[in-house]
Amino acid sequence: MALCCGGHSHIVSAFFGVVAISLLLLLPVPQAQAQAHAADPNAITKANPLVNHGGQMLKGNINLALVFYGQFGRIQKNTLRSFLGSLNTNGRVGVGGAPQVSSWWRMLSSYSPTAGNINVKVVKQYVDPQYSLGKIMTKDFIKIHVQKAVGEFPGAVTVIVAARDVTVDGLCMGKCAEHGVIDGAPYVIIGNPMTECPGACAWPFHKSDYGPAGAVLKPPSGDVATDAMVISLASGLASVVTNPFSTGFFQLGQKASVIEASTACPGMFGSGASPGNTGKVLVDPLNGGAYNVVGLRGKKFLLPALWNPKTASCWTVM
Repeated sequence: MALCCGGHSHIVSAFFGVVAISLLLLLPVPQAQAQAHAADPNAITKANPLVNHGGQMLKGNINLALVFYGQFGRIQKNTLRSFLGSLNTNGRVGVGGAPQVSSWWRMLSSYSPTAGNINVKVVKQYVDPQYSLGKIMTKDFIKIHVQKAVGEFPGAVTVIVAARDVTVDGLCMGKCAEHGVIDGAPYVIIGNPMTECPGACAWPFHKSDYGPAGAVLKPPSGDVATDAMVISLASGLASVVTNPFSTGFFQLGQKASVIEASTACPGMFGSGASPGNTGKVLVDPLNGGAYNVVGLRGKKFLLPALWNPKTASCWTVM
C-alpha cells in the first residue's frame, strides 16, 4: 500500500522528535462509483456553490452553554472541552509542525467581511447523568435544555452532547450533528457516533457504510467515539456560525436537504482527499492516532474540511 501526499512532493519535517507521517492512501475508485459521485446532485462546486442568503451570521464574541446529557467518561468530556478551549488559542501550543485548531476556526471568519475574530467562550456547563428527560431526545426535550442552559446568558449557543445510550431524534438521517433555533437562541446537538450511525458518523475511525472502502484510521485520543464526536461538534459549530437562523450560507440539496459550511465537503480532512480517502493527515508516533491540528497542551484532533467562500472550493487545514 503506497503512501503519498496527493500528487505533490511533500516532506513533513520532524520537530522535537515527533515524526509526522503523511497518510494519503491511494485507493482505486471503481469507475461507476466515481461517475456517480461526479453526478451527485448534492455536490457543491464552483458552478453550484454555497449561497449567502443575506441573513445574520454569528460573529464577535460567542457564549456557549455546554450540556453533557447522560453518562460520560472522563476522556470524552475532557477532549470535547479541550477542543472548544482550543478554538481561539494562538501561539505555539504543541510540537510536530501541525496547524493549530484556531487556524481551522479562523476560516469561518471569511464568511462575513465584518466578522473579524470569532471568539468562543464556554460560560456555563452542566451534566445530566440521570437522564432527567429520558433516553430519546426529542425537539421538546431539546427546548427544555436550551431554556435551562441560556437562562442567565441570553443569546448563548447551547451545545448538547448526548451519551451513547441516548437516541437523538433527527440524527442518523444524513446528518451527524444538528443545529436549530429555539426562542431566538441557536443550539447544536450531537450524538455518540458509535450508536448514532457509526458507518457514517464515526468515519474515518470506523468502516464506512457507503462509497469506496477507504482505510480506517486510529483516533488521536485512543477512543473512536470521542474523536468522532469532535468531528461532529466541529461540523455543527461551523454550521451554526455561518447559518444560525437558516438565512445565511447554505444550499438546498436533494430532497430539500440543507448543505452548509462543513457538510459541503464530507469525508475530507487533508489535501488530496477523495471519496473513501481522507487526504493527507499526520500520525502520532506514540499511539498511531491520525490528526491534522493541535490544540491546548498539544492535544491532537482531526477536523473536517470547510467550504471556502472566497475560492468557492473545499478547504482543508493541511
